[in-house]
Amino acid sequence: MYQFQRTIERETSYEGIGLHTGLNVKITFMPAPVNHGVVFIRTDVPERPAITATIENVTDVFRGTTIGCGEHKIHTVEHVLCALAGLGITNISILINAKEPPAIDGSALTFVNLLEQAGIVEQNEKTNQYAITEPLQINEGAKQLIALPSDTFKISFTIDYDNPVIGTQYAQFEINEATFKKEVMSARTFGFTQEVEELRKQGLALGGDLTNAIVVGENGILNETLRYEDEFVRHKILDLVGDLFLTGLSLKGHFVAIKSGHALNVKLASLIKKKFMEQKQAAKSPSTLNIMQIIKILPHRYPFLLVDKITEIRDGKGAVGVKNVTINEHFFTGHFPAQPVMPGVLIVEALAQVAGVFMLSKKENRGKLPYFTGIDNFRFRKPVLPGDILVLEIEVGKIKGNIGKVAGKVTVDGKLVAGGELMFSLVDAPRDVELED
Repeated sequence: MYQFQRTIERETSYEGIGLHTGLNVKITFMPAPVNHGVVFIRTDVPERPAITATIENVTDVFRGTTIGCGEHKIHTVEHVLCALAGLGITNISILINAKEPPAIDGSALTFVNLLEQAGIVEQNEKTNQYAITEPLQINEGAKQLIALPSDTFKISFTIDYDNPVIGTQYAQFEINEATFKKEVMSARTFGFTQEVEELRKQGLALGGDLTNAIVVGENGILNETLRYEDEFVRHKILDLVGDLFLTGLSLKGHFVAIKSGHALNVKLASLIKKKFMEQKQAAKSPSTLNIMQIIKILPHRYPFLLVDKITEIRDGKGAVGVKNVTINEHFFTGHFPAQPVMPGVLIVEALAQVAGVFMLSKKENRGKLPYFTGIDNFRFRKPVLPGDILVLEIEVGKIKGNIGKVAGKVTVDGKLVAGGELMFSLVDAPRDVELED
């Protein structure tokens, strides 16, 4: 959802009662530096343990999401996390003097208002981005949660309760800051009258009342009114947003939920984090390629192989290559004999080949051929002469399936000689075209 990390400008606090514990609690949000993450600090414990809100620290998912470190826990964190997710706040310290945040009204509304009043600051560091590239699925009986590829962060949710007041509800939203505030953040948690006594025997719902939850009876709700006609399913979306925030990733994907709850949410979040770490580890594989390795990736051959070396492949974001321009280049015999200059179209081609190496080095793209589909805003600043060493740098922009766009620049001795945007498409190679393994 957000490209850059965010924090708040100044400290802000709220006091209230925990939904399940029934304890009075004060929660204080404080600014934090880049890469700090979301860290809860239990100020009611002498050692003031810090508990980072990550999927690895989830300890329980019964009637809410609990995170912990050793013996110390924070219960029901999903509403706070949802507010942070909706506003893109990735770095914050949260001081709390009990083991559960205040329930307030059972939604994320007040947390959002508090954080906005504290001021939101964009920081000079990018978020960890992850786009779902293949279907991921978690099943548990009739419950199901699926993540599908998408250019946006979208949630489709279906609930089905054996209660005439709720019944079956469905909602779908593309989650961005505007839709989050309008459609999701105000949806309140809910419970059933017949469950209250049993929950309280288990030490839960001790702080629950009509001010912080929708209470559903056999014939209607005990509260005055609903905020949305389908408020129940919207709150489930709110919970999912909060639970997915535990990945620590800015996500792109279409999340399709059928009767999902915290257990499935956390399992899918764990799977997504695992996929992200695998991708990150793969990106750490050798990021330099010599000419023999390039030949195994690109289908180009002399005289149209125009990259001599790849010096860097950046964690899924781009690549840098080198072309040594010598007087022996075949094109100098005719361009131009008296004053040799490298043709501009071949500079573009060399840059495109670096993009080709980047794309074709991915296992799923092996056996494909890269084709140009467009060039935008390309400019040539200086001539390229024999003896020049071209540094060819590409940064990946939008990629959808086999079609993509990169921004590229070419420098000689640190000075820009050419640059612009390239569009390309990857197609399956004919059967008689085989690249070396």
